[in-house]
Amino acid sequence: MATKRESSASAEAKAVSADANDQAPEMSYEQARAELADVVMALESGGAPLAESVDLWRRGEKLADICQQWLDGAKAALEQTAGA
Repeated sequence: MATKRESSASAEAKAVSADANDQAPEMSYEQARAELADVVMALESGGAPLAESVDLWRRGEKLADICQQWLDGAKAALEQTAGA
């Protein structure tokens, strides 16, 4: 029988996974970072089944890539401004 913590983590993992699949490819840095934080919390809780944990990990990787793209773009813009 699942504990309250496991049930909560599993529900959270499912919610994060469902939300992640519904996101448009274009999302702000803030949106990606907030969702990534939710994914990390769900993974750290340790209550999700293995398959859900793997899905969360993959979504986290995609969100981290989105964040990195935003940061790389900001850095390039600053370097271009500084060089102008």
